[in-house]
This record gives sequence, structure tokens and C-alpha cells, in this order.
Amino acid sequence: MAKKESVAKKKERLSHIISGLRGNYPEPRIALDYTSPFELLIATMLSAQCTDERVNQVTKLLFAKYRSPKDYLAVPQEELEKDIYSTGFYKAKAKNIQACCAKLLADFDGEVPQTLDELTSLAGVGRKTANVVLSHCFDIPGVVVDTHVTRLVNRMGIAEGEDAVKLEFELMKLMPSEVWRDFTHLMIMHGRAVCSARTKPKCAECVIAADCPQVFS
Repeated sequence: MAKKESVAKKKERLSHIISGLRGNYPEPRIALDYTSPFELLIATMLSAQCTDERVNQVTKLLFAKYRSPKDYLAVPQEELEKDIYSTGFYKAKAKNIQACCAKLLADFDGEVPQTLDELTSLAGVGRKTANVVLSHCFDIPGVVVDTHVTRLVNRMGIAEGEDAVKLEFELMKLMPSEVWRDFTHLMIMHGRAVCSARTKPKCAECVIAADCPQVFS
């Protein structure tokens, strides 16, 4: 697109993109397995720099062993490190998980808080993790910006830059809150299936090619 796109046009184009992706991925959902807000919190913390598939393999055993914040604090950090080793960055993750659980017990009676500020006060919990938990467990909408979302919105000319927080706020202005949660999953699913980072994007197979300026650049 040679000329600068107006906000109104960008909103319209994004709406078309979301509609097109819904047709291809009618049931957008989070790939992490969990049965409670606390489990999703831990799983999302483990997902940093790790695939969802690997996290699910680890948490299948982890959640059987550790059922509450107290359980994570009842073992030495080294034991927890061994249990989450294959997710990568296991030392930092184990340290953050135990610090997070200690604060949950000290400040929130062992329960996962339901506000962004409270969640991000926990060790190892940034806006991305907080928004995942809030949107999936408490129906509080948020835009989760991960590497897939960052790559695709830049490629599609929806937003620019690598700063996840800036992208989050920019994207929030471009679409209604009721689609924020699904938007993230649609981007992730499309990024994995078609608009890949590891292989050449399959633009000829892309259902939203007509709304992507990269196809015509």
C-alpha cells in the first residue's frame, strides 16, 4: 500500500482479516492444557521460549505432583528445576514460580488475583501472561501479544514495531474488546499453518491475502 492507511480503513481491513481467519479456524482456542486459573498461570509462565506442546507434556506430570502454591514451595528449587527442565530456562522459571507462589499465599490467600495490576505484581508474570489468565479464566478481555502476533501484525501492516506493550494498546484501538481473545489465537493458528516464520509464507493458500499488503508489495 503506497499511501498511508487511515485508522478507519485499517479497522475495516482488520475486521475482514478476522472474519476470513474465523472461516479457516472456526474454533480458536488456547493450546495450553489447564483445569484452573492457577494451572493456566503456571503453564503460561512455562511457555516462555517453549512450545505449547512441550509445556503440555511437562504439565501433565507437573500438575499431578503440584496441586497448589504450597506444593511448589514444599520442595527445593532444584527439584522443581528437574521437573520443568525440558521447557528451557528452567532455573529462572523455577525461581519465579516459587516466588510467585509465595506472593500468592502471602497477599492473595493462595488464589490467583483477577486484575492486571495484581497479576503483574507476581514474579515472572508480565502483561502477556496476565492477559492470558484474565481472558481465559475470568472473561476479562485483553490482547495477548506474543511472537506470532508481533510478526503477523507487522507483516500485514496492521501495526508496526516490536514493543509488545505498544502493540497491545495499538491493537486494542483497532477492534472491539469482544474479539481480543480470539484475535490472538487466530493469529497464532494462522502463523503456524500458513504465515510461517520458519518457512516461506504460503501466500497462494492464504484466505486473507487480499487484505495483506505484503502479497502485493
